[in-house]
Amino acid sequence: MNRHSISRPTPLTASTRRGREAGFTLVELLVVLVILVLLASIIGPRVIGYLGSSRSKTADVQIESMVTAVELFRIDVGRYPTAAEGLEALVKPVGNMPGWNGPYLAKPELPPDPWGRPYVYETGEAGFRIKSYGGDGKEGGTGEDADISN
Repeated sequence: MNRHSISRPTPLTASTRRGREAGFTLVELLVVLVILVLLASIIGPRVIGYLGSSRSKTADVQIESMVTAVELFRIDVGRYPTAAEGLEALVKPVGNMPGWNGPYLAKPELPPDPWGRPYVYETGEAGFRIKSYGGDGKEGGTGEDADISN
């Protein structure tokens, strides 16, 4: 046999080896997807729980701010806003209000509660109450659906 007649396989160069090994196999992609789904199933409920508690805390802070504004209103006008005037009296005078020195809130409009509904203002012999009905918008409830008031 002649040395020149034997065909040898051409050696693989670095560029041809990389071309064959480039990319991910289907199994590798599935493993990554399974890991991502497991992480999302563990972390997801915690994030949603934090969102609910942060809404309740936001409502608490907003209510305390409005309570302070109502007290400033009382100092200036000499009384709490009536039920008919409501919390609107904190941002603009309703009718004839001698001594009104508002607006008593930082923004010129009343903020909605964190669930997008207006706060409820109630008056009585003992004073006043500002409340939000929570996530469900109904009186009562537990967790994120619990009522929040001063």
